[in-house]
Amino acid sequence: MFVSVTSAVRRGLWIGLIAVEVVAFSCAAAFAQAGPLPSWNDGPVKTSIVDFVARVSGGADFVPPAERIAVFDNDGTLWCEQPVYFQVAFAFDRIKAMAAQHPEWKTTQPFKAVLDKDMKALAASGEKGLLQILATTHAGMATDEFSKAVGEWTATARHPRFNRPYTELVYQPMLELLAYLRANGFKTFIVSGGGVEFMRPWTEKTYGIPPEQVVGSSGVVKFEINAAGQPELLKLAKVEFVDDGPGKPAGINRFIGRRPIVAFGNSDGDLQMLQWTAAGPGARFLGIVHHTDAQREYAYDRQSKIGKLDKAWDEAVQRGWTVVDMAKDWKTVFAFERGSTGASQ
Repeated sequence: MFVSVTSAVRRGLWIGLIAVEVVAFSCAAAFAQAGPLPSWNDGPVKTSIVDFVARVSGGADFVPPAERIAVFDNDGTLWCEQPVYFQVAFAFDRIKAMAAQHPEWKTTQPFKAVLDKDMKALAASGEKGLLQILATTHAGMATDEFSKAVGEWTATARHPRFNRPYTELVYQPMLELLAYLRANGFKTFIVSGGGVEFMRPWTEKTYGIPPEQVVGSSGVVKFEINAAGQPELLKLAKVEFVDDGPGKPAGINRFIGRRPIVAFGNSDGDLQMLQWTAAGPGARFLGIVHHTDAQREYAYDRQSKIGKLDKAWDEAVQRGWTVVDMAKDWKTVFAFERGSTGASQ
């Protein structure tokens, strides 16, 4: 049964619609006045991004919205990755928090090295030691419990150099790029070597990227009914999928199902993702963030043990991919440089 709408309701609806249109027009006008990517310096890099988006969203190289897929590495591309990957910092803090229940760690490596802040001993433990730390801090608990631990850590932990929450160490120009792409019909994904369950608790609030659009390395989880009679997913100390290097295009195929037309990375671990994206037909945009700003962030590339940029840099130059010079191309690195928090819109 349909009920007729009174004239008063009609007037209210019209007033509401007009108000929405006025707000939308004001926001659009403000955006047009500020221009896209305000934290990017004018120059070839910014121009190439804006021109590409214009071409594929309504220009000569039009791409249907469903095919406008953009993928981004996380560590070193969307947020800082020095002096250690932030997930490793999380693992170290977890070891310290769990130490009271494990007195044997005071004399057992690699845990002793973490507790003593002995980086030399920790380095000597190598990849095996790091994997042992990650297994201890990331497994043997329910996924909900792990997500809660990540949330508590991101709310309280502070970066050793900047003394700010790690989630404020996101790059303001990249936040703007994510928002700009979405405003032009793109769907944005994270494709990272980091753990998928470490990233998902905070990426939506920080980047505007929901959990289902985060692809990362993952461990095996097992469904079980716990002691309280409730179903849960238990994290096991077994690797299921490594989303790094050649694993990135495999992860894109497995979890996204479309070849991207935009890919951004910052290291050799992103090379295969960039190659896979570039190999598709039609217009493509390949970007690499080059860390060149030791004053505002860090400067490193070929010799770095974290975020090494060597082969990917050479291929970018050879193939004409866009290399973002952080010191040259970004007006602002972090939002807090201008008194903001760095959260995405």
